[in-house]
Amino acid sequence: MATKHRGHSGALGPPDPPERTPRSEREPLRADESKGARTRRKLLEAAEQVLGTFGYHEASIVKITEAAGVAQGTFYLYFSSKKEIFDEVVADLNRKVRHAMTEAAKDATTRLEAELMGFAGFFRFTAEHPSLYSIIRQAEFVSPAAMRSHYEKVSEGYTRLLREAMATGEVTPGDPMILGWSLMAVGEAIGMRWVVWDEAKSVPDDVFDEMSNIIARMLGATSNGRSTSPAEPVDDTK
Repeated sequence: MATKHRGHSGALGPPDPPERTPRSEREPLRADESKGARTRRKLLEAAEQVLGTFGYHEASIVKITEAAGVAQGTFYLYFSSKKEIFDEVVADLNRKVRHAMTEAAKDATTRLEAELMGFAGFFRFTAEHPSLYSIIRQAEFVSPAAMRSHYEKVSEGYTRLLREAMATGEVTPGDPMILGWSLMAVGEAIGMRWVVWDEAKSVPDDVFDEMSNIIARMLGATSNGRSTSPAEPVDDTK
């Protein structure tokens, strides 16, 4: 029976520390900080909805504040512009999707299990946040730096844990960064085709099963999660 890998912290490593509401120079000191945090969260959730529905150029601060149920002036206590809240929505989605994947895979006993459970968590998150794909694709043109940060943060977790799994023989030795990006591509394409395009709540079982077989081959893992190739030294400089 496989034992739980010491380095398995879900699919992408340990989650970020609890989010703290940054205080900008525009925001005065307040005794009721929790109310401010809730207002900021309402604005982010409203922006996610508006940006996903209308797109960046058709979205407006008026639409965002109306969706959040706050006065337009309140927006500027937390964000200086539509571009600033767009960047924060991308960062917020990134935090939430990584957390969803990590939580979904926290009880995995092998790297293969962690991958599959993490993918299941990603697909559930995508069904609950269909604007994820739209907003990240908008970022390619609106804020390339935010888009790159999104993917690189996901990749960082993958690379670290895949390197550890290669060292322990759970994954066939190779370049963990390339393998991580390849796995990300699989998950994104499957989610787009069967969750977003089909407006489904989950990936069909037969699709998930076939994807699982593909991922097992990518990892070089057998049904018990062990690599079919002997472990070799992994280049930690990559």
